[in-house]
Amino acid sequence: MLSKLKSLTLQGQITKNELLCVLMEEASNFNLQDIVSCSLQIHQEAQCIHTSYKIEYIKAEIGFLIRIREVKDDHFYYNGQVDVEELNTAIGVLEEQEKMAKETEEINPTILKIYSIISLYTTFIKDEPIHQVGTLFPGGFTVKKDGDNYTCPVKDNNDDNPLALCPFCIAEQDEEV
Repeated sequence: MLSKLKSLTLQGQITKNELLCVLMEEASNFNLQDIVSCSLQIHQEAQCIHTSYKIEYIKAEIGFLIRIREVKDDHFYYNGQVDVEELNTAIGVLEEQEKMAKETEEINPTILKIYSIISLYTTFIKDEPIHQVGTLFPGGFTVKKDGDNYTCPVKDNNDDNPLALCPFCIAEQDEEV
């Protein structure tokens, strides 16, 4: 998918609908069994999370995963161009994550691909933050919307996290946190 997107960006312009077509095609490769398998892994990984946050974490992660269906079923026409420079930044981040996934068995490539599709979809098609408004983070902080702006309580904390999608998320750091 990323190589396909790279070649599209070389044209200098890419419409939201062109990007959506690529994402829909990629999303069609995933089925219910993939989601169930990824959900089970999320449950397993959550075992080490404090009980008070574990349920919210699982709910948010699985809620994020099932958005793959939203991508598959999105036949809306979107006006506008994608910011090619920002898309190239996203492609770079996702390529590094793919490289890491190949080097370690700790990263599930299916989850990574689904997260890649959804994060590109929310950021460049929907103009929304990668985590949905209301997503709860440790400490009781959430992603918020104020007018047309979104804030995230953990964006700056993930600057050095190679698995974070924050570098291309449209949310800004919540300055109150």
